[in-house]
Amino acid sequence: MLIRDLLSNITLFWSLSFERNILRAIAIRSKDELGDRVVMSNSEQAKKSANNINKATAKETEKIARVMSPESIVADELPPKPDYPRYRVTSDAPIKLSQIEPDTCENYQKKKEIEEELEYQRQRLSLLQERLYAEQQRSLLIVLQAMDTGGKDGTIKHVFQGINPQGCRVWSFKHPSQEELSHDFLWRYHRRTPQRGMINIFNRSHYEDVLIVRVKKLVEEEVWQKRYHSINEFERMLSLNNINIIKFFLHISKDEQKRRLEKRLADPDKLWKFSINDVNERKLWDDYQQAYEDAINYCATDYAPWYVVPANKKWYRNLVIARAIADTLEAMNPQYPAVEGNLENTIIPD
Repeated sequence: MLIRDLLSNITLFWSLSFERNILRAIAIRSKDELGDRVVMSNSEQAKKSANNINKATAKETEKIARVMSPESIVADELPPKPDYPRYRVTSDAPIKLSQIEPDTCENYQKKKEIEEELEYQRQRLSLLQERLYAEQQRSLLIVLQAMDTGGKDGTIKHVFQGINPQGCRVWSFKHPSQEELSHDFLWRYHRRTPQRGMINIFNRSHYEDVLIVRVKKLVEEEVWQKRYHSINEFERMLSLNNINIIKFFLHISKDEQKRRLEKRLADPDKLWKFSINDVNERKLWDDYQQAYEDAINYCATDYAPWYVVPANKKWYRNLVIARAIADTLEAMNPQYPAVEGNLENTIIPD
């Protein structure tokens, strides 16, 4: 009897121990599965959030892109005159600079033909810039790039002569300082981007860091190649922060550059603009043309478009750029701020 009871108790003990182990194992497994579900849930939530962010960014970028193709929004007739959209570079149609004629001027023949139209575009720029400055919500960054003697200074002088200086700043980028060299290559340019309400003009720009550094072999190829992506992301960031960007390459021929350099040498009033380094740089013409071509093609985006503007004829260059900028500002549609309160019965005291 005692033996039978003892065996029964032992069996019960092992049975209970087995059940406890089973329950413990089930509990551990359930906990692990719950943890897996939590991890999966967090992962799925992160993916969902990332997708929402990407969709919102894509939507906003698409909205910016429409503004940066302004002729479809503001032009009374298409193509506009002058036909600046024909010079806009798109990512799906890479350009060859050698196939773009720098002497092109559409059906215009002489400078006198466009003087009235150029003045009209200047007036548009002045009025739209005033609205942009008053609104204080958005800004415009204009990038000018060209070979030496390409006409960056002349473009600024003749296109923007009616702009209120309070709302416009020009930044010319020369050799970087030691402080600038101690930062990432975009740092010195980011500091000069326009605050809200402003138009800033870059006379040379962040593109120098994929142009001269490439041609002069100032950095390794793997360094400047990665900068195309950095530039595109930099410009996207600016665009998403209410800075519209429009970029112009002033396209001149090698023969035209020679004529302009010779003219500087012959004119005492222009001699200060001549440098013997211009002659050395001219020897690298083909290398610079290839560097410009690649930079334009890799960084031609819908939100920050490049225009390759025929620039042998300065007057035509000025008209094209003035119309493109004026249409872009009109498509941005800046507005005067709302009047504060009811001013109908306001009396100005003596």
